[in-house]
Amino acid sequence: MGRLKLFSLDVGADFCGRVAAALGEPLSRHEERSFVDGEHKVRPLDDVEGADVFLVQSLYADVCSSLDEKLLRSLFFIGALKDAGASRITFVMPYLCYGRKDRRTRLHDPLPTQYLASLLESAGTHTVMTMDAHNLSAFENAFRCRTVHLLARPLLVAFAAGRLAGEQRPLVVLSPDEGGIKRAEMFRRALSECLERAIGRVFVEKYRSGEQISGGTLIGEVEGTVVLIVDDLIASGATLCRATLAAEAAGAAGIVALASHGQFSGDARALVSRLPLEVVALTNSLPQTDLPNNCELLDCAPLLAEGIRRLHDNGPVCELTI
Repeated sequence: MGRLKLFSLDVGADFCGRVAAALGEPLSRHEERSFVDGEHKVRPLDDVEGADVFLVQSLYADVCSSLDEKLLRSLFFIGALKDAGASRITFVMPYLCYGRKDRRTRLHDPLPTQYLASLLESAGTHTVMTMDAHNLSAFENAFRCRTVHLLARPLLVAFAAGRLAGEQRPLVVLSPDEGGIKRAEMFRRALSECLERAIGRVFVEKYRSGEQISGGTLIGEVEGTVVLIVDDLIASGATLCRATLAAEAAGAAGIVALASHGQFSGDARALVSRLPLEVVALTNSLPQTDLPNNCELLDCAPLLAEGIRRLHDNGPVCELTI
């Protein structure tokens, strides 16, 4: 494989700079221009012919641009990289957008992850790398090109282990819904091995209809324990709120939340700040501003840098995905 080239759009360049620093590679130059009619162009300024190119870009909405605008710019840039002779193009999305609607639950329901895959593949993407997709099976099955699914679990386990090293009270890992039980169980096993002690497991019932969430019954015992709520995403905060209040009502002595991604849509920040949580740990896969005082940010840039390094060196990447 040719020389490594690392790119980002202007929006997201700060995070990609952290990845570049961890990787020990410079951030390659590009140009973005917008026209008065709303159209835009983006092109590489560095030579990429024969190169192994990585575009690091989370797709999300902010005050500057919509998720869809960032996606379109990324697709156009991938096309420009392909036309400029890039040998291989890897799209690195720390947060996988359009990954929450992962199956049909009503007549004529869409499958957005599948459509996202078609767009990226058509533009010329050879490999897609992401971290903690909402539904791993849906992510892997949507793409025909190679996929690399990195795990934030080591970051979350290291944080929890450091915080709980001297904790004498019983520990319990809580999944805030049935769909996250496997994720929570893998975290529980890793933390149990790290701390060399037994850790219990519980979950909370959750039912979703559109944007409405119901349920909230806690299955298991948490009285007098320190509860660790493990989830992949904090979006509206409603799921975390129900799980936290259920654990508190059941007599938990302390509650800690850990999440891979922090979207914080709507009034989520205010909601999370009011919850009886000792701390909320999450990665910087999405840019964070005005985080609640009880939140702590974990840097996932070194993890992505290691995934890029191993992919460029032809492996082994699988050690970061299991």
